[in-house]
Amino acid sequence: MKRILITGAAGFLGSHLCDRFIKEGYFVIGMDNLITGDLKNIEHLFKLENFEFYHHDITKFVHIPGDLDYILHFASPASPIDYLKIPIQTLKVGSLGTHNLLGLARVKKARILIASTSEVYGDPLVHPQTEEYYGNVNTIGPRGVYDEAKRFQESITMAYHTFHGVETRIVRIFNTYGPRMRLNDGRVIPAFIGQALRGEDLTIFGDGMQTRSFCYVDDQVEGIYRLLHSDYVYPVNIGNPDEITIKDFAEEIIKLTGTNQKVVYHPLPINDPLQRQPDTTKAKELLGWEAKVSRAEGMKITYEYFKSLSPEELAKEEHKDFSSYIK
Repeated sequence: MKRILITGAAGFLGSHLCDRFIKEGYFVIGMDNLITGDLKNIEHLFKLENFEFYHHDITKFVHIPGDLDYILHFASPASPIDYLKIPIQTLKVGSLGTHNLLGLARVKKARILIASTSEVYGDPLVHPQTEEYYGNVNTIGPRGVYDEAKRFQESITMAYHTFHGVETRIVRIFNTYGPRMRLNDGRVIPAFIGQALRGEDLTIFGDGMQTRSFCYVDDQVEGIYRLLHSDYVYPVNIGNPDEITIKDFAEEIIKLTGTNQKVVYHPLPINDPLQRQPDTTKAKELLGWEAKVSRAEGMKITYEYFKSLSPEELAKEEHKDFSSYIK
């Protein structure tokens, strides 16, 4: 049985990856310090013989007994609210955490896939974004802590590949959504659905003409799975190229939820990207992958998930208190 370590296992994407690799017959070791993750995302796996969980912060030394075939590095705050509140932890998990896991991969002779992001492109001047685009990032802006953590992560990963011969893979993840997203994490889908379910006006930042491209989680997981098992060492965009303005998306949410909320406008945050659309040519050519789930289909499933939350969860305004983690 192949053994795989998945960091950030209790998070949105990490938990779906745990499910997929369990289904594929792997022994899955989940690791998370639970700053932004939630054990309820993986509690259904605890009874399984081929799953174990380590409550650990990967910015500290990481030890896994026994053989290890693969590592998926998905530990990181991933929402703007989180990384603005815990900027240093965000930088550390992308730098020290990645360094620790690359060292583990080297010792165990394991293949490691790191989760990068479309945020490495910053507020792009090239549209759609290809993997060859170097990006337009403000290193000292408020979002820079996340963008630069991920850019450094890519650099050190390639250095370990070229210098130490570690088998590495890099996925650049574009906006992904689905069940288990956190309600109050600042991203547009949970924000809009939460507001609609609570009967609040939908909040748009800026004029609403900025664009996003939303990829359903099952499609994202399939792309990651194929990339891990491919022979390609350079970054690959995985995302759905179906682009929509935030204004039009708000209208879709109102229609989906059957509510009659107004849309209200607030100033755009600093360095918020105005366009986001992946060029997925490489994923198609190298992995035979493309997004299959339409936004209408994926949003219906996601809405049902949010509707199933308790009134207490829906009413929560603050998802996480980070005070105990801030040193």
